[in-house]
Amino acid sequence: MVKKILVLPGDGIGQEIVAEAVKVIDCLQADFGLDVEMEHALVGGTAYDDSGSPLPQSTLDLARAADALLLGAVGGYKWESLDIAVRPEKGLLGLRAELELFANLRPAILYPQLADASTLRSEVVSGLDIMIVRELTGGIYFGQPRGVRTLDNGEKQGYNTLVYSESEIRRIGKVAFDIAAKRDSRVCSVDKANVLECTELWREVMTEEAKAHPDIELSHMYVDNAAMQLVRAPKQFDVMVTTNMFGDILSDCAAMLTGSIGMLPSASLDANSKGMYEPIHGSAPDIAGQNIANPLATILSVAMMLRYTLDEPAMAERIEKAVNSVLDQKLRTADIHSEGCRKVSTSEMGDAVVAAMR
Repeated sequence: MVKKILVLPGDGIGQEIVAEAVKVIDCLQADFGLDVEMEHALVGGTAYDDSGSPLPQSTLDLARAADALLLGAVGGYKWESLDIAVRPEKGLLGLRAELELFANLRPAILYPQLADASTLRSEVVSGLDIMIVRELTGGIYFGQPRGVRTLDNGEKQGYNTLVYSESEIRRIGKVAFDIAAKRDSRVCSVDKANVLECTELWREVMTEEAKAHPDIELSHMYVDNAAMQLVRAPKQFDVMVTTNMFGDILSDCAAMLTGSIGMLPSASLDANSKGMYEPIHGSAPDIAGQNIANPLATILSVAMMLRYTLDEPAMAERIEKAVNSVLDQKLRTADIHSEGCRKVSTSEMGDAVVAAMR
């Protein structure tokens, strides 16, 4: 059966980097028999400009019908003054919630060709390979009640609610344990159980879920210590699993260990492995339209799509080997450029990956 991919370029550099990822999919279709159909739709700021909504109903309908989604990025300076209810980011959050994409997978892998690009010493990060599993549809980003209110004394007060149910914690825990079983069989659950009752429950449920995975070693760590350990000795981690907000922060911290946030893909999955795939960097409006953004994270997101949703691991590996090949050729976009390498544009990097695939 033909699988459907919904392509959502979004805003800023999303337009440019997704175009290069589509080249890769086109190559897989033409040369290697990938049986997919692609449709395109608007989301984020471009969708708001077109329809007044960051997530139009037409886009949501296509998203529900698709097997996988490829997203560029959302947001930008021009939409920052909008009411929070219609900002571009609401389109992204809406897709996650409406499609029940509760498991966010964020690998932090240091390519050996880029070891010198990390801000940490090479002996600290060389060989780095961490998978951060972030709960994506619960926690403080979605909890109710929330808002800004005026107190009796006239002072304004902002408030948000951190809430997790046992079932939400258990299902993200299962994802982390299953992934660890295919890696080094270690899971570190990150919480703040010493001060937050919600994450005290998190730790309790993770400990219970571990009993169903006796071959996996479970450890626990407070989030402040986890942030410190990611910088001090990151290779101690295999799989990290944590809440929505903690995962948001820790995954960006881990990304910079690799030398560039422009190299890292991500997947957001539902219970049936339907997924939305996107680079973890933002829309970078300051460089949009200049053909200098790094498309490799988006291209590697396609590899994750092939592995986790489309069940095409050989094609995923073909993409990953091609990325390694262009790095071996010392081709670099501006964000990862160093002395002795050749600086290339967004489109040139995409073309180089396609050539290496063939």
